[in-house]
Formats: sequence, C-alpha cells, structure tokens
Amino acid sequence: MESLERMVQDIDRLEQRITELVDRVELLEDENSSLLARQELLVTERAALVRRNEEARSRVEAMIERLKALEEAGQP
Repeated sequence: MESLERMVQDIDRLEQRITELVDRVELLEDENSSLLARQELLVTERAALVRRNEEARSRVEAMIERLKALEEAGQP
C-alpha cells in the first residue's frame, strides 16, 4: 500500500511539474511573439530613419553644390 501511495504522490508531482512547464512554454511563446513584433517595428523604424538620413544628405550635398556655383559665378 505504501508503494501505491508513493506512486500516486510521484504522479501528482510529475503532473504539477508538467503543468508548470506548459505554463512556462506558453509564457515564453507570448514573450517571443512580443519580441518578434517589436523587432519588426524597430527594423521598419530604422529603414525610415536611414531613408530620411539619405534624403537629408542629398539635400545638403545639393546646397553645397549650389553654394559652390554661386561662389564661382561671383568671382572675377
């Protein structure tokens, strides 16, 4: 009888541990989904910032070229 009680206790502990592991897996899956969504957002934001930086660089280069042209036109 003692052996049967011990088996039941072992099974109960195993069931509890499995439940804890399932809960942990679900939590990690949720966290992973959240992190993947955040990563996607950051990648999108970075691409927009790179594009804006390139546009600004292009405008600055164009202004420098215009200033050089004005300077050259004003020299005798």
